[in-house]
Amino acid sequence: MCGITGSVWSDERFALKPDDLKRMLQTLVHRGPDAEDQYFYSPWPDASPHAQSASGVANPAGVALGFRRLAIIDLATGMQPIGNEDGSVQVVFNGEIYNYRELRRRLEGSGHQFRTEGDAETIVHLYEDEGADCFRHLNGMFSVAIWDRNRNQLLLARDRLGQKPLYYYHDSTRLVFGSELKAVLEAPNIPREIDPNAIDQFLLYQYVPYPGTIYQQIQSLEPGQYLCWRAGQPLMREYYWSLPSLGSTLALADATVKIRETLEDSVRLRLQSDVPLGVFLSGGVDSSLIASIAQRMTSDPIETFSIGFQESEYDESRYSKMVAEHLGTKHQAFVVQPDAIKILPNLVHHFDQPFADSSAIPTWYLSRMTRQSVTVALSGDGSDELFGGYQRYQAASLAGQLDRLGFLKSAFSSSLWQKIPSDMSQRNHLRRWKRFCEAMSLSPLDRYLQWIGIFSDAGRANLYSDSFVRRLADRDPSEFLRRPYRQLAGRSAVTRFSLTDLTTYLPCDLNTKVDRASMAHSLEVRQPFLDYRLVELAAGLPGHWKRRRGKGKWILKQTFSGHIPQEIWARRKQGFGVPLDHWFRGPLRELAEERLLGGLGKRGLFQENEVRRLVQQHVDGRFDHAYRLWSLLILESWLERWAPDFKIED
Repeated sequence: MCGITGSVWSDERFALKPDDLKRMLQTLVHRGPDAEDQYFYSPWPDASPHAQSASGVANPAGVALGFRRLAIIDLATGMQPIGNEDGSVQVVFNGEIYNYRELRRRLEGSGHQFRTEGDAETIVHLYEDEGADCFRHLNGMFSVAIWDRNRNQLLLARDRLGQKPLYYYHDSTRLVFGSELKAVLEAPNIPREIDPNAIDQFLLYQYVPYPGTIYQQIQSLEPGQYLCWRAGQPLMREYYWSLPSLGSTLALADATVKIRETLEDSVRLRLQSDVPLGVFLSGGVDSSLIASIAQRMTSDPIETFSIGFQESEYDESRYSKMVAEHLGTKHQAFVVQPDAIKILPNLVHHFDQPFADSSAIPTWYLSRMTRQSVTVALSGDGSDELFGGYQRYQAASLAGQLDRLGFLKSAFSSSLWQKIPSDMSQRNHLRRWKRFCEAMSLSPLDRYLQWIGIFSDAGRANLYSDSFVRRLADRDPSEFLRRPYRQLAGRSAVTRFSLTDLTTYLPCDLNTKVDRASMAHSLEVRQPFLDYRLVELAAGLPGHWKRRRGKGKWILKQTFSGHIPQEIWARRKQGFGVPLDHWFRGPLRELAEERLLGGLGKRGLFQENEVRRLVQQHVDGRFDHAYRLWSLLILESWLERWAPDFKIED
């Protein structure tokens, strides 16, 4: 696990200097605290941008590659950048290639010689044989840069599920890349204009979706994508992987066998480590199952980690303790009192863009405390998207059935439901039912957006100032979800929405949260459910094998029912949350009023009266606007840190 950054250029006047690269690498020390190295190549001995290289290549290019290391595999010889025998191919990569030993045996059989025991050198020789097709053979989480001097090109690639990030800026003369935005921004003369449409997307999704970023001219490489830069040619982007669009023909019995074999092999591969390793254990089905499989594969008790909260509504510690005792793990449970005011600057710094998923707070604390004992942790992320775990999938299925019964749809979408009073808690059942009914008059995807969105279309329209609206390009922010949803036409509602989440919400929200919160503490987190073989298998399964009788992960229970206590299988899914609603009427109230009614209110983005209304309604207990207020607070805190002078002028 590491941080990578660098640049490639076709004009020597825009060459990245050693001091520039050093500064970029300094922003990534938390991702790789153990070591640093660099690689430079320039074809212009006379510093003339029009001179040809010694090899006679037209349109030559220079390159700089930088690497910060968190040592996990091959502690002695695993440094990067790493090259082939003649140095013409150079690689830096962030992540882990879990099938590197299998690939290495194949490559050695075809004559390649290895100098190290790590996974990075496997990418070098695989690229020599396969070119850009090499990425299809990698099972892992990765962002990678490959410089090929003979072809005069730089390749960037990102893993299939977007577990590892990669950002880039390019213009007519250069490309700059980095594991985090802050590394790209440290290169000379990188434009920092804020994209108003990115703010619009953020207020809908609570994150900025790929391929854009909060900056107009910096992009995020998409999951399962690679790009190729060659001097004097247009930037080429290609997908090397996408979800299978068709359903599976497996029988149920065969599917359970295949799921068991694949998930067990995924865990086995992810237990490879030359440093201490443990498992996040929340007490939910997913992390409990990963811990169970891992424990069955080791003779000594594995280390498991959880955090608990004083608020019983958000505390899962009794369940994690139950599972740990059942499995016989060496368990550490940390009880924390989150301090949002103190942690906010850290989140804003490490996430680089506005990011308002409040579960980043407990993930931050869990990562910090886990890192005190181990360097690698396994987690259960991805199971909900693969096996229909979220309650909203049940809502989508029910709504689809009502769509086919016109008279019932009219009854459920009646405005009379909204007149029934309900508790303001986000987890109140009546409030959820009212939200369900309120969206019934919409199309399936629009009501799904209504359920998952932070600010609805109407909410954002009421919020925005006229000046801000005029700066928005004519782009529909919901298109980010509509595109994959359309591609899954013909599948069940559960399948369409869960796989849409898998390609959007998972990489942009969950994987971003886990990557930034863990790497801020130099902790590597591995996600066995996101092995692409299991993803492809689960994507083809019918929706009724995933959700039955109102509960998700039915087929997982059929496959692994004896692994964890029945009480864990039976318990209602509980999110990894914090009591934002209470905080905004307590410890966060003063900060929210100061930044939202003061700082944010002076930037010309929003209608001040609407922001004031949201704050007052929440403080008075008339409505729970906690997620909306948190998004606005994150936005203003991010602007204070990264763009303090940003304003929308009339």
